[in-house]
Amino acid sequence: MYSYLDFERPISDLEAKIIELKKLASEGESIDTSEEIARLETRVSEAMNDIYAKLSPWQKAQVARHPQRPHFVDYAKRLFTDFTTLAGDRNFGEDAAIQAGLARFRGRPVAVIGEEKGHDTKSRLKHNFGMPRPEGYRKAIRVMELADRFNLPVISVVDTQGAYPGIGAEERGQAEAIARSTQMCLRIGVPMITLVIGEGMSGGAIAIAAANRVYMLEHAIYSVISPEGAASILWRDSARAKEAATNMKITAHDLKDFGVVDEIVAEPVGGAHRNAETVIDASGDQIAEGLAEFDGMSADEVRNERRQKFLAIGRNL
Repeated sequence: MYSYLDFERPISDLEAKIIELKKLASEGESIDTSEEIARLETRVSEAMNDIYAKLSPWQKAQVARHPQRPHFVDYAKRLFTDFTTLAGDRNFGEDAAIQAGLARFRGRPVAVIGEEKGHDTKSRLKHNFGMPRPEGYRKAIRVMELADRFNLPVISVVDTQGAYPGIGAEERGQAEAIARSTQMCLRIGVPMITLVIGEGMSGGAIAIAAANRVYMLEHAIYSVISPEGAASILWRDSARAKEAATNMKITAHDLKDFGVVDEIVAEPVGGAHRNAETVIDASGDQIAEGLAEFDGMSADEVRNERRQKFLAIGRNL
């Protein structure tokens, strides 16, 4: 069963009727419900196409935060082989909100960095709901340094509501860690590909996303601050998050127009959680295409290409 968002109520009602009819058919062999089920399934398809064809930015934000949306661990299992995670920042400790290590992507050695939110209460607590602490970013820096030293492309997967704002994190240099991680993204001489799979909020995202190529899933969001945070700052009212989301231009299509995002990975109608394997495979194809663009480039050429990409953002507006 899927968890339904508020605007998916028509779909929820129809699919509930389908489940009832299937249950009724299984209990009484003499009852033929196949025609009615087929009719309802057609209505579900039509309703879903209609709703998802005109999602507002706020509705896209809700889809990006869907609890059943595939997370980094799902991408890692399907896209990478021989994934060896590296723990700790060699300074303070381990931060499970960022998973990082070395792996093979379609036979090619790569370094992998990903933000993981967790799927249930236990795993969400373990991964701090995907909000990295300073040691998480310092671990990412350590992995990027290894990648640069051994000439391994870096693949990062972004999904966070932001860096952890707790007192302990601030005491251990949260802002400095984010800044140094962003700097390392820009400094390395190997190709870096970033995929935004859900939320990409604030410095918590950009710290591992200052890449040569930035790709976004169709219903992902990417911004300097969450809609709720922006509404609280601008109007002192987080209830105006819907209005903030519309004005902030946080969707993949808006960001591609601005040049912030390079390509958009299509999602199935209904969101990535309705067909996770298809979305992950399509993401893998897009990552492979991005990596191929840098084959044969020197370290200086890779750095310069990345520099020019960021300098060009907004020039055509």
